[in-house]
Amino acid sequence: MEWRDTGILLGTRKHGENSLILEVFTPEHGRHFGVLRGGTSRRMTPHLQPGAQLDLTWKARLDDHIGALTVEPERARAHLAMASRLSLAGMNAVLALLSFCLPEREAHSPLYHRSETLLDLLGQPDLWPLAYLRWELALLEEMGFALDLTRCAATGTTEDLVYVSPKSGRAVSRAGAGDWADRLLPLPEVLLGRGAAEDAQIVTALGTTGHFLEHHLAASLGDAPLPAARGAFVDLLARQAKTH
Repeated sequence: MEWRDTGILLGTRKHGENSLILEVFTPEHGRHFGVLRGGTSRRMTPHLQPGAQLDLTWKARLDDHIGALTVEPERARAHLAMASRLSLAGMNAVLALLSFCLPEREAHSPLYHRSETLLDLLGQPDLWPLAYLRWELALLEEMGFALDLTRCAATGTTEDLVYVSPKSGRAVSRAGAGDWADRLLPLPEVLLGRGAAEDAQIVTALGTTGHFLEHHLAASLGDAPLPAARGAFVDLLARQAKTH
């Protein structure tokens, strides 16, 4: 068995004296593992930082074996992530969520390409928070928990949509909410693709997407807690929003 693909390095762990087990996300082969012999060498270590883009060749005698990887570096992203605390925290959140929610060896090509584009924006801090929010929406959609924010679940109107149902993920208008308003999640304009997309609004929106990540996506995976890296990124963005 053999395949070749490009991929994003999600993480590594030591295997034996000189080898590493690489966890990668590829467009055609999904989240995949493989053993890289000599992965701890001085020549390879600089190229195996989380978020790196790699040219991958995977070989195994049988398809269900972990297999062996050979890699060639395509481009690094560590220098972009290290440019600021927010960039580093954001990259860590993306990689951790992909590792957390993606089933092994199942292709999710649209999400892969969105993730690659997002990570390539790490050096543009003005664009990153909004791009990350849109990526979380895409992640929820790809995993089967898309939000429907097109019209009010109660009245059918497309006007004055200000809430999201925590159960259905559908928008609710101010009038449609009625006495249930305090039980609904906020729907800031940035989630509708409108407004100035200020950091404070994005933080509010991430509170809403976070509900569905935790109570719907994570719950479907056995109630495992969301990766701490996601919370760390949102907390850091919230602190940044207060200074602007």
